[in-house]
Amino acid sequence: MAENRLGQKLVAPAVILMLLVAGYPMFQAIYLSLYRYRLTTPGDRSFVGLSNYRVALTDSLFWRDTWNTVVIMVVTVAIELVIGFVFAMVMHRIMIARGLMRTAILIPYGIVTVVSAFAWQFAFSLNNGWVNSWFHWLPWIGPETNWFGDHWHAMFAIMASEIWKTTPFMSLLLLAGLSQVSEDMLEAAQVDGATWWQRLYKVILPNMRAAIMVAVLFRALDAFRIFDNIYIMTSGAQNTESSSFLTYRQTIQQMQLGMGSALSVLLFLAVLLIAFLIVRLFRVDLASARGEAR
Repeated sequence: MAENRLGQKLVAPAVILMLLVAGYPMFQAIYLSLYRYRLTTPGDRSFVGLSNYRVALTDSLFWRDTWNTVVIMVVTVAIELVIGFVFAMVMHRIMIARGLMRTAILIPYGIVTVVSAFAWQFAFSLNNGWVNSWFHWLPWIGPETNWFGDHWHAMFAIMASEIWKTTPFMSLLLLAGLSQVSEDMLEAAQVDGATWWQRLYKVILPNMRAAIMVAVLFRALDAFRIFDNIYIMTSGAQNTESSSFLTYRQTIQQMQLGMGSALSVLLFLAVLLIAFLIVRLFRVDLASARGEAR
């Protein structure tokens, strides 16, 4: 109990500061969401209660953009989890040039998102990009494939850029969890005759559940707020808007502060819901994962 009280006192200043920094914009957004407020006519602000939320939730555009966001989140996180785990296994097992290998894998994550988005926009360009020329042997890719000419081609390009950029982050988190798996347990399973796949499913993955949950949680929340790639690569064309892009368009481009604030609050609530569902799905006892007595 004394240690808990000491810990609470030590973190209290940081918690108070974070609440002040993050709390004011949050409550300001909630306050503005209750008004019809356009920045071009600031004197015409009027209280409308929950009308902005009703308009958003009954608009097909809101649900279409939410669906786009969910598709991007699910697809990218699932692929990044698989590829990131492979990278983590390689970085964990490799003995020669380990530092160089880890640095090389993490290079894409160190590139600014806007820069990588411009690079991938050029890669998928119809006239100058290298994707069509390098992969024209695939049946669904040809020299004249227009990646930004329809919805699903554009979504594929956006998701490919997102996966390339953030898979290293996923692999780094999984590598931290992989290093916690006991080598003695793996050797004991191997002595008992367990195959590599059996050791993976029975020993490695169960002992990495906490790390996998953290990796999936962080990436899912980040992917659900995707904005930069869409802004650079398509600007929302071909029905590729995300929830964050819709909020930006309402708030910045159309200067509808009331509606934009309502959308930002809904986005925040969606992020909280996703975090809750992921934590409930994995059902990880973090105290046990740290080796603490209950």
